[in-house]
Amino acid sequence: MNLRMSTATTILPVDDAARARSFYTEKLGLPHRGMTDDGSELLGTDGGPMLQLMPVSDGKHSEHTALSFEVADIEGTVRDMEARGVMFQDYDLPTLRTENHICTTESEKCAWFMDTEHNILCVHQNLVANPEYQV
Repeated sequence: MNLRMSTATTILPVDDAARARSFYTEKLGLPHRGMTDDGSELLGTDGGPMLQLMPVSDGKHSEHTALSFEVADIEGTVRDMEARGVMFQDYDLPTLRTENHICTTESEKCAWFMDTEHNILCVHQNLVANPEYQV
């Protein structure tokens, strides 16, 4: 078995699949691929990573970042997303501080936001090439 070339699907719990689909397609610009028999919404591009928005009845969601999108220009991405109505989280903690919604470390820049279902999402930009993770 070789999973190296398999398309991965991230499954996020949602309270309202239609509301979540609207957020991901309209605010984030992800293409809608259809709906599964269980009412999950599928998003993504042919041959690329997929996102499945799975309806849940318990309202439980992760308390950590559930999904992060790698971008080439985080400042531009944050501006574009804010223009579409995405609201970013700001932090002022001893180990996590944002400026203009962006946290900068030695290796990356990150900005966090929530979807309509309270899943924590992130956009990040790598600042240094890491050969360990290159394919």
